Amino acid sequence: MSEKCVAAIEINQDLCSKCSICHSVCPYEAIKRDPETGKVEIDMQKCQVCGICYSACPVLAIQIVYYDYDSLLKYVTAMQEKCRSDTLVLMCRGNSPSTGEVEEILKENGLKITNYIPLRVPCAGRIPAEFVFKVLKSGIKKVVSIQCEDNFCRFKQGTKINTRRLLLGRKVLEQLGLDRDAFTIIKYSRKAVYDTVKCVGCDKCIFICPYKAIEAQQLATPKILADSCMGCGACALVCPYNAIEVKGFEFDNVLKRYTEAAKKLKAQGVSSLILVFVCQWSEFPALDNPENPLFRKRAVPMEIPCFKALDPVHVVSALENGFDGVMAAVCPPEDCKLQEGKETAERNVTVLKNVLKKMDLLERFELFNVHPRCVGEFEKKFDEFCKKIASLPPLKLETAEAQAHV
Repeated sequence: MSEKCVAAIEINQDLCSKCSICHSVCPYEAIKRDPETGKVEIDMQKCQVCGICYSACPVLAIQIVYYDYDSLLKYVTAMQEKCRSDTLVLMCRGNSPSTGEVEEILKENGLKITNYIPLRVPCAGRIPAEFVFKVLKSGIKKVVSIQCEDNFCRFKQGTKINTRRLLLGRKVLEQLGLDRDAFTIIKYSRKAVYDTVKCVGCDKCIFICPYKAIEAQQLATPKILADSCMGCGACALVCPYNAIEVKGFEFDNVLKRYTEAAKKLKAQGVSSLILVFVCQWSEFPALDNPENPLFRKRAVPMEIPCFKALDPVHVVSALENGFDGVMAAVCPPEDCKLQEGKETAERNVTVLKNVLKKMDLLERFELFNVHPRCVGEFEKKFDEFCKKIASLPPLKLETAEAQAHV
């Protein structure tokens, strides 16, 4: 890690009681403990900034930049006034893309909730038990936690830890004579889904799936093995008819979102417009705060579930539909939450760069490895790319739509 890297999480040794709880719960063995002194320290090379240790520390000795206790409380308080709701819906980033579909998940689980306070975090395991009780005290009457299924948690143990906390919370409420149903736990993970009408049976998805989650069927649409599907999106990229996609990241919906955004911003006179594809796990603030000054008027952020889901077609299409540059922020290979099939993503980028080179557009695309462990790393690379695109002449391409009017 660079010496200039400002760590997103650290232990305040003056407050630390050396209880070693953080050491025992870290799913990445990123917290080292001296067997003689009991002193614990974070190995930032291994840390994934999941926040599980932060939420488990009984003396608040661990300090974290993203989604800290006070910020979460301030957010809920502000949203209570705005939404006039007494229901808080906690969502893990892995099961709730920025497009939402939250109400669909609630409905599928028998909950008819339309007015609620949404709180989206990278992992359910980073929510401290104190936070949940505090929001109940503030006026929240019901807390719904939409967690990834246990075996699909991107941070390994986050879902299990949060489930245990909420179940213990129920017991506490029950002993106090309060409503134990104030906590509702929903297990949900995004999987690939088929549109059987579009499927032509080419079986490309079967060969590309890195998790062997798709099985061929005789004279029928391939079968998705839900217990194995990780929702990485690799299958969607190779389907020639968009017959298989990950819900929330459908090709046509993604295309519509950034093309409409480009038209709107260009109409406002915005120049050097940039589209930024961001892996869900490579950057935190930019995805959970769409009003981030970084993106205001200058860029449009588009969330992807994994590097493997970065579709080269979208990069080319964006440059043909009003964007002057396209940037992709993805996790470094060693930090990928979906390790299987990394070579697929690398092949896609190689092909993409060859195409862009032939179109004389290669300098308008750049891919960066980014990780939230270093505060400001994404912002620095984003600013550098903005300056690069601003120094280039305006991009004017003959799009298919424009040619049709000629």
